[in-house]
Amino acid sequence: MQPPFALSSEDFARFEEEGFLAIQGLAAPAEIARVREIYDRLFAEKAGHERGLHLDMVSPDDSAAAVPRLTQLLNPPEFAPELLETDFRKNALAVARQLLGADAEPWFEHAICKPARHGAATPWHQDEAHRNDLGVTYRQISIWMPLQEATIENGCMRYISGSNRGPVLTHRSPHNDPRIMALECADEFDATRETFVPLNAGDAVVHDSRTLHGANANRTDAPRRAYIMAFRGAVHSAPEFRGYPWNLEKRTAADARAKAWSERGGLLGRTARAIGGALGRFFRRVRRKAGSLIRGKE
Repeated sequence: MQPPFALSSEDFARFEEEGFLAIQGLAAPAEIARVREIYDRLFAEKAGHERGLHLDMVSPDDSAAAVPRLTQLLNPPEFAPELLETDFRKNALAVARQLLGADAEPWFEHAICKPARHGAATPWHQDEAHRNDLGVTYRQISIWMPLQEATIENGCMRYISGSNRGPVLTHRSPHNDPRIMALECADEFDATRETFVPLNAGDAVVHDSRTLHGANANRTDAPRRAYIMAFRGAVHSAPEFRGYPWNLEKRTAADARAKAWSERGGLLGRTARAIGGALGRFFRRVRRKAGSLIRGKE
């Protein structure tokens, strides 16, 4: 069967040349509406905060009284397993396997919220600069999907075309503050070459992990919601990769919360959480398999 998103030879060439590619209709309007409801609930509940999975990316994130300006939730399906049963996930994987090869796999996912009127700009950066898995190399892409119209005014994505064909540039913590989770590019580049990519809800833009990108602040009266899935291709040994110094310097409140949560209850608590997580993943796989079999008989 032809994949849901069959990229053309022109699409492949444009992606390799420019480092990003807009695609239409990753998710249907009805699905976007359901995902937006889940998204709003998770952010309202601050799901995962005590585990270091809910954080403000552009502040020290160490004060409950602080007003978040660029909020991130890591791995939303941990708190809403129904997100695993979506068409946009299947479509995103189809795109990833065309660009990265048949062995491409989901790597991680997160959701980002720019609050209405005061949502901060996303600093220019390369996704690969965040890597801290040592001793390996692989190609990675991200698929960025807005849950409402994404415009220049509310913070659609912007890219430096062709930066994917260059090296990983030097990065730093914003304001040189290692308590801040985000990274910003510290090398010189020509920001006047930026290309904005406005999108409708349910459309998406896919970019290479070396493509320089960022987004404007949100100056509109509604939050800018985005859901991002990252995929990686075949993994190869690379003993020479020992990480980037700007990541080794990080000392964030979210990391401290994650460490405290992982150590809660000592060995017994860690074991119980590991077993619970493994069982949850097992039963989700069983449900997905059962659903596939049922749909195949219909």
